Amino acid sequence: MEFRRIHNLPPYAFAEVNARKIEARRRGEDVVDLGFGNPDIPSPPAAVDKLVEAAQNPRNHRYSVSRGLPNLRRAISDRYRRRFGVELDPETEVISTIGAKEGLSHLLWTLLEPGDVAIVPEPSYPIHIYAPILTGGQVKRAPIADDYFGVLERMFVESWPKPRVIIVSFPHNPTTMCVDLGFFEQLVEFAQHHGVFVIHDFAYADVAFDGYEPPSLLQVDGGREVGVELYTMTKGHSMPGWRVGFVVGNSEAVAALGKLKSYLDYGTFQPIQIASIVALNEGDAYIKEVNEIYERRRDSLIDGLCRVGWDIERPRGTMFVWAKIPEAYQEMGSLEFSFHLLSEASVAVSPGVGFGDEGEGYVRFALVENEHRIGQAVRGIRRALDRI
Repeated sequence: MEFRRIHNLPPYAFAEVNARKIEARRRGEDVVDLGFGNPDIPSPPAAVDKLVEAAQNPRNHRYSVSRGLPNLRRAISDRYRRRFGVELDPETEVISTIGAKEGLSHLLWTLLEPGDVAIVPEPSYPIHIYAPILTGGQVKRAPIADDYFGVLERMFVESWPKPRVIIVSFPHNPTTMCVDLGFFEQLVEFAQHHGVFVIHDFAYADVAFDGYEPPSLLQVDGGREVGVELYTMTKGHSMPGWRVGFVVGNSEAVAALGKLKSYLDYGTFQPIQIASIVALNEGDAYIKEVNEIYERRRDSLIDGLCRVGWDIERPRGTMFVWAKIPEAYQEMGSLEFSFHLLSEASVAVSPGVGFGDEGEGYVRFALVENEHRIGQAVRGIRRALDRI
């Protein structure tokens, strides 16, 4: 039997590195895994306590609502008011999602039909590419590093049909690139001129360093008229397995997603939603603690690699480090270099090519091990670089 849609999906880009990591661990090797961006910092204690309490109430075991509890939607609205100075109507401009991936994928079902075009960043977090493909749509990739808006303009001149959706995500995974509010002002103006819808995946809204504060698309006049933002509890609140996200902004898009989700799900388990209200209302100080942990890990990794001769730019956002492969080893390519670090350093990283052709020549480190383990990784990498 032929299964539709999924035949367009390649094997997950990092599966081979992961398979080799598993094999190494089965052999008894102590692999420091800096590949998969799976946050290891515990979730907020107050949220965990509330989860336990709420789960003990049988009434919370029944179906919930796919839009999210009213108090949860009010809590994210309050968070946007405190953090960005943005007023959101929790009834019409907010919907809860089962994580950001679910929100993005199902939102695109409401926006794209087979043949429609979405523009995604290059390099790209994989779901930004494959969520449009799963709708039957086409994907065009816009490199984010140089003349981004010039590339967009050419795409609208040269493409038929004209793109319907632009997906962006800043701070950016994998490159850690950050933008200021002027970028979104230009993007909103572009979207208004071309009649295109903007989706900003704001996964790293709360993970930033050195005084940088990531801006929101919705801070721009006209932002909610042309787009929406995806906010998630995964990173800043360190709640990855809870699967709590939001789509906020354009009321028509929120309503369309709500109508679709009413056929597909009954929302996240209600005790998780109740605990997430606590995390949003009381968790601003915890976000600061999480950032301080990631910043120390960032500095430990970059300072350590600098001492062994691998100079890397210090990111201002995300829980990643995007590292150009040292010049002497560029010819290996990112996949073979990742294999080399795994076999000779017992360190797992993500090969840049897994994020698209523009990622070749780079590897991505995820800051998901403590400083002691990161120090162990640096010592292993020193040995590996000496063995090439």
